[in-house]
Amino acid sequence: MIRFLTFNHKVAGKAVLLLVLFTSIAQLAAAQPKPPSTMSNPLAQMLVAIMILLALAIAILGSVVNSATSLFRDRLRQERAAAARVGIENPAVKVILLLIGSSLWSMVAIGQATDVAATPAVVDNSINGLSPFTFYLLIAVIAVEIVILIALVYQLKFLVGIESKRVFATDKEAAAAAPKESWWYRISKAKPLEQEQEIDLSHDYDGISELDNKLPPWWTIAFAISILFSAVYLYRYHVSHSAPLQAEELQIAIKKAEEEKAAYLAKSANNVDENSVKMLDADGIAAGKALFATNCVACHGTAGEGNTVGPNLTDDYWIHGGGIGDVFKSIKYGWVEKGMRSWKDDFSPVQMAQLASYVKSLKGTNPPNAKEAQGDLYDDSKVVAPADTTVAVAPAK
Repeated sequence: MIRFLTFNHKVAGKAVLLLVLFTSIAQLAAAQPKPPSTMSNPLAQMLVAIMILLALAIAILGSVVNSATSLFRDRLRQERAAAARVGIENPAVKVILLLIGSSLWSMVAIGQATDVAATPAVVDNSINGLSPFTFYLLIAVIAVEIVILIALVYQLKFLVGIESKRVFATDKEAAAAAPKESWWYRISKAKPLEQEQEIDLSHDYDGISELDNKLPPWWTIAFAISILFSAVYLYRYHVSHSAPLQAEELQIAIKKAEEEKAAYLAKSANNVDENSVKMLDADGIAAGKALFATNCVACHGTAGEGNTVGPNLTDDYWIHGGGIGDVFKSIKYGWVEKGMRSWKDDFSPVQMAQLASYVKSLKGTNPPNAKEAQGDLYDDSKVVAPADTTVAVAPAK
């Protein structure tokens, strides 16, 4: 490797000698009559600027390569290689200084203005105002600088590749030599049994040694998450009140249950018929009284005492049965042949249940001018009723 680097420096020295040779040729060419102020040509200025930029790039990259070479040489402990010298004795710096000096020398020689004697007109073969020799000389210098720059980049890449391979091989050997850890030791960061002496605190209690084990990472992470969760919980439930507390959740649940109960009762009341109807509470009876006063007084009287059309509804005698289911059925289907029309198209099941409950509540009221008894005696005491015969229903809509 060191021989390769030394060879590259020798090649760079030869390249400098070639540049000096090119510069000498340029000076000889500059001695010939030339048009005045050649360096004022824009093309020449652009080529010179490129030469200077490439020279600076070579100087920087050469310094980096030289430093990398010194480090690599010291690391490998090779006695044959000499320590890289800094400053003007650095080979890369020598190359750059010679390049810049020769380039400036050639530019001065090219830029000198000379008086040209009057000569016959000749064909102009210049390149954008530059003579072909001057143009190709500048291009040659730029090409040599590019070659040197590529060589330095390749050399630096070569050094980096060697170092990467060496580090990779060292890491691979260390990984192969290290014992394999189980997944439990990896996630808990605990020391295996063979390494417990490293964390032994030398505190023995009845033959039990105290170890300086660290908390597992998963436990620490869980603890940090719990702290974060508590902060969010505190802000949400006790500061911003964006979520209900347990007592508030209970009240919300109770309110929702009451709404669901009311909806269920309303739905079940609308599904009532003569087989499932039951005696309603006071609110249901009051609603039935309003319906009776609007629709039934023409045939049964204001107090249910009856008249020439309908029978008395306050006594114990019934023509078509005196149970609440019988009364509901009579309201629902009617007895057309006896003047009782059907109300199922006018009243909802809830309304018919309310009306039937009101009619049953008239028993024993004994209103004045009550019509004589009709039908058969009906005794409610002989009817086996459920334990609770009154239900609450939602008001009719």
